[in-house]
Amino acid sequence: MVASTTGTGTSVLVVDTGRRMPGRGAWLHPDPHCLELAERRRAFGRALRVPGLLDVTVVRRHLEASEQDPTGPVPEG
Repeated sequence: MVASTTGTGTSVLVVDTGRRMPGRGAWLHPDPHCLELAERRRAFGRALRVPGLLDVTVVRRHLEASEQDPTGPVPEG
């Protein structure tokens, strides 16, 4: 995952399946419990060196899609 900024200036987490996006990255186990724990601990901001809270909606959707499809997403590249 990497932090990205939207057009409105909001910081969001983006899943980088191809591991090619620019910027500092962070790893997360593909488990919704790990996402909840990282959110509670505010680990993303520290790991990615981004001040404030990050929107994790995209990551949550990615994990939910992975749970519904047991084969998981195919990495790019």
